Amino acid sequence: MEETFKTKGTCATTIQFTRDGDFIRNIRFTGGCNGNLKAIAKLCEGMKAEDIAAKLLGNTCGGKPTSCADQLARAVLGKEA
Repeated sequence: MEETFKTKGTCATTIQFTRDGDFIRNIRFTGGCNGNLKAIAKLCEGMKAEDIAAKLLGNTCGGKPTSCADQLARAVLGKEA
């Protein structure tokens, strides 16, 4: 199932991905640091949502309390931004 997540507090404005049971596929970010976000998407491709969250939840960017990676973790867990 295709999902779209509106981010808060990051340069990326949305995250889109496909949920295939417990697995996350086809991760795409709109906005943000293109190279870094493509790398995160590749590294997380085919992982379980809980494994993505375990690695990325709570990651910050600069002085911000969140990051694009943290927002991806929240998205796959179904949490608010």
